[in-house]
Amino acid sequence: MIDTDRMICICNSMDMKAIAECIKKHGWQNIDEMINNSECEMGNKCESCIEDGYENDGYSLAMVLSLVKQGRL
Repeated sequence: MIDTDRMICICNSMDMKAIAECIKKHGWQNIDEMINNSECEMGNKCESCIEDGYENDGYSLAMVLSLVKQGRL
């Protein structure tokens, strides 16, 4: 089961649910579009959430993007 309340971007207090909503709303298709936006700040501070995850566990922006593309979020 996917925990949509799990924090992904700790520095910006963005959980999986909020990130998925931003992805869907703006139609982002890649990580660069996600981190280089002004609507939903994410991945712009410590940057650990982009690929590896804050706890180095793979729970990352890349994973959320993949789950949205698969229709699982």
